[in-house]
Amino acid sequence: MVSTPTDSDFLEARPRLFGIAYRMLGSATEAEDVVQEVWLRWQQADRSDVREPAAFLATIATRLSINAATTARARHETYIGPWLPDPVDTSADPSLGAERGEALELAVLLLLERLTPSERAAYVLREAFDYPYPLIAEIVQQAEPTVRKSVSRAKEHLATERKAPVSQPEHRRLLNAFLAAARIGDVGALEKLLSTDVVSYTDGGGVRQAARIPVLGRERVAQFVGAFAGHFWTGASIHEVVINGATGLALRRDDETFALLSITASESGIDQLLWMMNPEKISTVTVTEANPALS
Repeated sequence: MVSTPTDSDFLEARPRLFGIAYRMLGSATEAEDVVQEVWLRWQQADRSDVREPAAFLATIATRLSINAATTARARHETYIGPWLPDPVDTSADPSLGAERGEALELAVLLLLERLTPSERAAYVLREAFDYPYPLIAEIVQQAEPTVRKSVSRAKEHLATERKAPVSQPEHRRLLNAFLAAARIGDVGALEKLLSTDVVSYTDGGGVRQAARIPVLGRERVAQFVGAFAGHFWTGASIHEVVINGATGLALRRDDETFALLSITASESGIDQLLWMMNPEKISTVTVTEANPALS
């Protein structure tokens, strides 16, 4: 006899539901809204007809996320300055409820923004959660060959647009070196760390002094970082944090986090600087006061 699903089934699936929605939307707040809506629908569902609660709940979360992604994209287009995905603290759950940590890096989430919501869902379900293609096809309500093509196109897109990342120790070394050069405004040292086509994005959401357009190229980015060294770092305590599975920096002043910094790097150096200064986005990242700066 098959037992009727209970609320514990939802609680068990919750981390995965959030992981799906976050990867789809790039917003922790919107992902929580999706999870809450899944909960409400779970309360209203005829559970006697539900044979696989985890698949049932994942289906609802994915379809809600597909719908939400359409309106989210329109909001991103009217956002003040560059839009970056919400940073999430992955120190407790490195894969955020997934089988693998795929589609979690900030740079990857940015690239996934260029896919259609259905393509993004297919890629996320396959690469991060290892769902079989027949189940993905059922969830996104498309034919299985279409789903396979969507995943293949997404992987090709990422392979073309994204350079192979460096190892974690090298990532950390570059971040340390960047911090040392940036704090004193050493433009020459910064140029040696940056790739020729480096891009600096600042997500401030209208915050004063946040750059409202991306800064492109080694010389321009180095000069940009050097130009604000005199005031940006003054009086700030700098702390190591884990942002979307990678080591990053949190800058605090007057007991408040005013900026987060994450980088992406390849063999050619630092490819992206991702500055997050929107207070609504950075407040959820845990900062350990006992772990200042980097060593």
